[in-house]
Amino acid sequence: MKKCILLVLVIFTCVAGYSQFSKASLQASGLTCAMCSKAVKVALEKVSFVKEVKVNIKQQEYFIVFKESGQADFDQLKKAVEDAGFSVASLKVTGSFTALNVEKDKHIQLDGKNFHFINSSTQVLNGEQTFTIVDKDFLSAKEYKKYSAATKLECIKTGKAGACCVKDGIDSEERVYHVII
Repeated sequence: MKKCILLVLVIFTCVAGYSQFSKASLQASGLTCAMCSKAVKVALEKVSFVKEVKVNIKQQEYFIVFKESGQADFDQLKKAVEDAGFSVASLKVTGSFTALNVEKDKHIQLDGKNFHFINSSTQVLNGEQTFTIVDKDFLSAKEYKKYSAATKLECIKTGKAGACCVKDGIDSEERVYHVII
């Protein structure tokens, strides 16, 4: 009986806090024609962890599905758009979560990445959830200014953990994505 209880506890511990990012919605800015949209689509399709890209030309929006076996790197998506000659106006990433505890100004590691929740109330996330990345090069300067004013932690200015995140177990040089729910 003790072994069964221990096994259940081990399984629950492995599942708690689990996440897997599966898709994203990216808006690009600076597009002026269908050829521009195609250039961004082609650039995104070349990213190693991207499985599929669909385009809504009217909204300048790209719906991206990630490969199940790959780790999504949001900076690589941004770089692909920039290498095509454009910039990211918005990036929303969707993942599945099990028993993920979040709260305002808390840093959490998910899928091998560090996240800083800017505006979240204390809550437990289960099921599919979408985060909007609010780092400097992932939205307009006006919106970045609004979100950066929502926290006093310095990591939002640099995108690196710095001294403010060490208390959450993050090395000071690690990348931190700032998100809103």
